[in-house]
Amino acid sequence: MEGKLLSVSEVADFLKVTKQNVSSKIRAGSILAKKIGNQWIINENDLKRYIKDYNIVVEPEDHPRETSDIPEIVALSFFSGAMGLDIGLEKEGITPLLASEIDKETRKTIHSNKPDIALIGDMERYTAEDILNYAKLPKDQTIDLIYGGPPCQAFSTAGKRLGFDDDRGNVFLSFVRLIGDLKPRYALIENVRGLLSAKYPVVDGGEPVKGGALLYVMDLLKEFGYSVSFELYNSANFGSPQTRERVIMICKLGAEKVPYLSPTNSDQSEYDLPKWKVLREALVGISQDDRDHDYVKFPEKRLVYYRMLSEGQNWRNLPKDVQPKAMGKSFELGGGKTGFYRRLSYDKPSPTLVTNPTMPATDLCHPEKDRPLSIQEYKRIQGFPETWKFCGELTDVYRQIGNAVPIQLGQAVARTILADMRGEALPQFDNFKYSRYKNTNEITFENEMKRIHSLDRG
Repeated sequence: MEGKLLSVSEVADFLKVTKQNVSSKIRAGSILAKKIGNQWIINENDLKRYIKDYNIVVEPEDHPRETSDIPEIVALSFFSGAMGLDIGLEKEGITPLLASEIDKETRKTIHSNKPDIALIGDMERYTAEDILNYAKLPKDQTIDLIYGGPPCQAFSTAGKRLGFDDDRGNVFLSFVRLIGDLKPRYALIENVRGLLSAKYPVVDGGEPVKGGALLYVMDLLKEFGYSVSFELYNSANFGSPQTRERVIMICKLGAEKVPYLSPTNSDQSEYDLPKWKVLREALVGISQDDRDHDYVKFPEKRLVYYRMLSEGQNWRNLPKDVQPKAMGKSFELGGGKTGFYRRLSYDKPSPTLVTNPTMPATDLCHPEKDRPLSIQEYKRIQGFPETWKFCGELTDVYRQIGNAVPIQLGQAVARTILADMRGEALPQFDNFKYSRYKNTNEITFENEMKRIHSLDRG
């Protein structure tokens, strides 16, 4: 059957790309077209064939969820990314009804894997009522959990402190405002370690100070009626084969705090817990044939030095006379510089997966092969299911996986919240070292802020 005839502009609108992009695909022969006069014309059937043959995913529009069913636990996800945190929560029984994401390739990833849930873009464009409508929830519906990882960079350009309602454009505070509007029973804020030191004024009209952003967020949440507990957690303590550290803040309506996460592993089998999982365990069963892997490449001028290194080594293991040339200007820098020319060790957890494994200061080279970790290995280390589909170019996929929360850490968060909902207590270990840093929970953090800034917190 002959399909509808489409112009280059119509195809570009449908695919949500530029006309130049469509024209280049026509010239390359991937999109079949006929020239009529001065215009290229594409048959609708040929467009469908292109989409199928090249596995094209079109960026979805914002849309409500498919059904109006109300699950036992009502949860909404924001700053969802590639849904690492969501997968971890879902493995323990918490499934989001709505996701929010602005990056177009990541939106494709969400829709490809979770087409039935609601999807919105910039959360600042939506009111609390809008969000309930997209999630197909009645206005009087109790929300059990709102969660997400708003960027703490929102505070990086903060100058003089404004009133909360006047501080528009700070997406972190917009997320806190949404929590205050929707009043979920629990709220979860996940973030990088930098949140602990992000600058913001601690008093109206004052200058930004380290830790001020987190202190301000805590105060706002308390004003909305929430208790606040947080800690900096190393994901290796929860079964992840990766030493990735994340601040996890759990807020609960009322005065009673949620306990800290219950670890399942420890560095040296402390507290009779199993030792940290290592890279070797993460990669069990994965193909050894590089043809089954997708990866970016190191430049040949750096591969020269990688070929001199064995598993677990870095630039310091290069011959002394080679080190200055290999490192260039970085050779004179201070610090350990352990990320330069770093081959990973099978017998240790992976370092934090970054959004590009070939950046010189944070290299993630395979223990034996002369290449970076592949997409398939990234997925294994982060705990993504083998069936989870990622959209975009290779660099987009690395970024999506590298920005994600390890699945096992998400599971630990879910277990903690669900146990608290049921009134149960998970195992706690006195003086457990959740991370390598000090003053990383809400108690020690506030005490340190008082000490430094002479704050009267009541």
